[in-house]
Amino acid sequence: MSVIAYLNFDGNTEQVIAFYSEALNSSEVKKVKFKDLPQDPNYPLPENELNMIMESSLEFAGGKIMLSDILPSMKKLTGELVMGNNILISIVIDDKQTLEDYFSNLSVGGYVIMPLSDMPWSSCFGMLVDKFGVVWKFNSDAEKFLDRVISNKQ
Repeated sequence: MSVIAYLNFDGNTEQVIAFYSEALNSSEVKKVKFKDLPQDPNYPLPENELNMIMESSLEFAGGKIMLSDILPSMKKLTGELVMGNNILISIVIDDKQTLEDYFSNLSVGGYVIMPLSDMPWSSCFGMLVDKFGVVWKFNSDAEKFLDRVISNKQ
């Protein structure tokens, strides 16, 4: 299991990755854009969102941070991005039962943004805001997703 600081940005994650990877002397940088995934023909993304970062990670000094862009089309679910609410806690666990338990426990008194479900990027993904206003992201296999999409692009 890993708990990772996850940073959201408003369309400039590509520049943030470049800056942080140099500033932190990253040992590994992984990134996937929304256009790297098959699009749902019933809900295609607008052209301006396809080049945004869907998921990325920077490894440095034995640690890791993950980053992504918040799509303008998702802001009705996530709310507007302002400095201070762009940091969330990402829990990456292969054990789905533990992930479900944590999700259930942390959602008490808060609200669910996305219920735990199978997604193209994860076999078990969800997001919630706890009763203290902290945003949590749950993902059963984030690293596998990044590695798979990156290797398919090469």
